[in-house]
Amino acid sequence: MESSAELTALFVITVVLGIGAQVTAHWLRLPSIVLLLLAGILSGPSGLGLVHPEVLGEGLEVLVPLCVALILFEGGLSLDLSRADQDITGSLWKLVTVGGLVTFVAGAMAAHWIGEFPWQLAFLYASVVVVTGPTVVGPLLRQVGVEHKLAVILEGEGVLIDPIGAILAVMVLNVVLNQDLGMGAIALGIIQRLAVGALIGGIGGWCLNRFLHRAWFLAEDLRNLLVLAVLWGLFWLSDQLVSESGLMMAVVLGLVLRWSDVPGGRLLRRFKGQLSTLSISVLFVLLAADLSIAGLLELGWSGVLTVLCLMFLIRPLGVVLCTWGSDLSWQQKAFLSWIAPRGIVAASVASLFSITLTNAGISGGDAIKGQVFLTILMTVFGQGLTARWVATQLNVRAQGASGVMIAGCTPLGRLLAQILRDRGEEVVMIDTDPEAVEQARREHLPVYLSSALDLNILQEAGITQLGTYLAVTSNTEVNAVLAQRVLEEFHPPRVLAALELEDCPLGLSPAFAPQLSIKKWNQYINTEAVRLGELVIEEERSQLQRQHLDALIRSGKVLPLLVERPEGLRVVRANEEWQVGDRLIYLLHSPKPHTLPAALISGWQMNTQVESVLVPSEAPTPKGT
Repeated sequence: MESSAELTALFVITVVLGIGAQVTAHWLRLPSIVLLLLAGILSGPSGLGLVHPEVLGEGLEVLVPLCVALILFEGGLSLDLSRADQDITGSLWKLVTVGGLVTFVAGAMAAHWIGEFPWQLAFLYASVVVVTGPTVVGPLLRQVGVEHKLAVILEGEGVLIDPIGAILAVMVLNVVLNQDLGMGAIALGIIQRLAVGALIGGIGGWCLNRFLHRAWFLAEDLRNLLVLAVLWGLFWLSDQLVSESGLMMAVVLGLVLRWSDVPGGRLLRRFKGQLSTLSISVLFVLLAADLSIAGLLELGWSGVLTVLCLMFLIRPLGVVLCTWGSDLSWQQKAFLSWIAPRGIVAASVASLFSITLTNAGISGGDAIKGQVFLTILMTVFGQGLTARWVATQLNVRAQGASGVMIAGCTPLGRLLAQILRDRGEEVVMIDTDPEAVEQARREHLPVYLSSALDLNILQEAGITQLGTYLAVTSNTEVNAVLAQRVLEEFHPPRVLAALELEDCPLGLSPAFAPQLSIKKWNQYINTEAVRLGELVIEEERSQLQRQHLDALIRSGKVLPLLVERPEGLRVVRANEEWQVGDRLIYLLHSPKPHTLPAALISGWQMNTQVESVLVPSEAPTPKGT
């Protein structure tokens, strides 16, 4: 009974600490692994003594591989290389192969000469830190907002190198345990495990995809659980055929399901992402709790210098060799050199190796585990906490991502698209109305005839590459739904919706004006009752200009569309705070004495050249005041 109570307490405390660390990290905008490591160390025997992983016994050796397989599968399922050009994929594969070899050899030399590890343990350490941390890199890059090509390279490297590094580490461990293995046997073992894992993952993914396409009777929730069951079943089968090949199988299975457009792929990725987050939270707390602070201190300055050599010499050397001849700028190469945090795979492998070496009577297992965790701590804290600053200094952040996707080929939407196109901005439209789509095509606007809720079409149209998503259909409730769906699924830098409500629902950003009557402005445009104007906020008259402009917007005479600032052209948000130097492009309601019915001028295309339509020197007095 006491053992059962201890296990219950262990799991409950671990989950509470892990999820609590994730929530706090999200609130503080910090890499979650930072707080997970702190929570594990502080709650372990070296800290408050709340978490005792040894209670699990051999269960830890069962839990870790299954969770790591799930994490790697989720990484492969989320990795999208479809829009990466040849130069990006070339640099990626070189980092996985040549870069991994550089880290393995040079890392072993550093661990031996600086860290004073015996050669066998030095190579064992280097094989473990060959892997990077996709579970750390992905959230970190999304938080920092780096350029797309850098995100693809770093995320791809993390996903693809993890199984290779883990298999390499297992082969080096076999050398340590069995002294008779040569280089030929090591190379053959690595190739065999990679090949078997890739084969089982490829065949299993193809069969699973075919089944899911035909299993009309299967409920959506059961689809996700079936994929989880197949993953762990194939993981066990692969490891039974060739030990340690299951990790490669998990990655390939995820990649195949991603490439084959499995039914319900978005829901599957969300479900597996949630399971992966839970697995990471539990594993990091458990593994960090088992870490001895005294063991870390015993490593001394030699251990710190070993990690610094890995960060400042070995990683940049690998990046330079792997990106030689590519079109990456020196700033992009510098950022790649700086971002290589180690994560859950390195921690898991090191923990299991420590147990294996101890059981085999070989000393040094705890030292290797301590050195690996020191590497995780220094790379995560050093690189994770400085990534935003480094990206800003190197000018590789994607905050200035340009381009707009407009949902709704309404008159206002088409006018906005024409203005953006004429100013060199990438723009794409999407609508379900064939007549509206045809009108957009006559105006030479790129447009998709589809529902803006079709996630595959959104991705095909380039939602992941554009800086702004704008829902501007004639129905404001539909706009809110469309914008919320895109925000949840793709997280573009800016998501806006044309709404009539002053209080924006669902946490969205309303576009243009707080109390927008989009039907009225569409009618104005159709009847040519508008003029396109431009205004620059001048320092000398900025306060007066702001007051006049806000009064005109509230009165419904002016609709602000775009604001140009040093960082680029942006769609105006409702309640925008005007800044000195802003160049505002807006619509002014200018009724014509003889306006034709909209039906007679449906083919009219507005001239998008702005006029010198000046805001009056005196603001109009709103009626009723």
